[in-house]
Amino acid sequence: MSKPRILFFNAVQSALAQYEALGAVASTELVTSTTRAEFFDDLQHKYHDIRAIVRTSASGAVAGAFDAELIGHLPTSLQFICHTGAGYDQIDVAACSARGIHVTYAPDAVTDATADLALFLLLGALRQLGPGMASLRRGTFKTGIAVGHDPRGKTLGILGLGRIGRAVVQRVQPLGMRAIYHSRRPLPDGQAGGVPYVSLDQLLAQSDVLSVHVPLTAATRHLLGADELSRTKSGVVIINTARGAVIDEAALAAALASGHVAAVGLDVYEHEPVVHEQLLCNERALLVPHLGTHTAETLETMEALAMENARRGLMGEALLTEVPETKSNP
Repeated sequence: MSKPRILFFNAVQSALAQYEALGAVASTELVTSTTRAEFFDDLQHKYHDIRAIVRTSASGAVAGAFDAELIGHLPTSLQFICHTGAGYDQIDVAACSARGIHVTYAPDAVTDATADLALFLLLGALRQLGPGMASLRRGTFKTGIAVGHDPRGKTLGILGLGRIGRAVVQRVQPLGMRAIYHSRRPLPDGQAGGVPYVSLDQLLAQSDVLSVHVPLTAATRHLLGADELSRTKSGVVIINTARGAVIDEAALAAALASGHVAAVGLDVYEHEPVVHEQLLCNERALLVPHLGTHTAETLETMEALAMENARRGLMGEALLTEVPETKSNP
């Protein structure tokens, strides 16, 4: 019998040994479609019997979101979608569940790299490094650059105390920062690590630095809008390494321009790869292009986990990291 087929949307970059090993039990191939329409057509012919898909956050460049329309075009043979990231808002898991498709993700693999970048953005924005770096490149060195602030004694508000939020807290405690958090509900004491729970209003009012770590869902889209931003401390610093649309980007740009928000450190954007023009033009916006997991070591771990989930699925073994929404699939 022929080997089951696994379709990759992006070439494996780092976990090459695992990719070679996967070839012993499955036929691995890279998608050749260049547009969403072409991919839909190829699903009817070239990829009519694929059993698994391995996707990355960059897969949208060809297929767009894995929404209900795309899921509806997948062949009946497709059983597994193995995603390399922790956030899976690009995948309509309800549509997958309705089709009996299992979805896996990488919740632990991204923690350290993302938390490290959040700390970089936090310190850079707090110290107002954006204007300083821009001045250096203009040839004016540090002329006219406002002083930044030390982290010691500041209150860090964590919006969403999950794996990455807790890792950020661990990184700022040696710097003398006090952490508080708000989530949908208080965590058990053992999971919160001694970080006090506060209401959203208290988080907004008390935080000197506000760091966003919630997943993007219908409930969290624009969780921080113009009204919420107006209730933050004057001079607050805002960090986002989660998902851009958790914050109303236009409202954030306006609050930064007004000076109410002193600085932002952003890795994610509401309409990636497009970034709001007012943010691009504001030197107090420290911006990086979604690099939270962009390290060789993290990419290798993410790729290896997605491929191991695919292998296990095809071999009838228990999946390692299936998303909660599809675990009940037959």
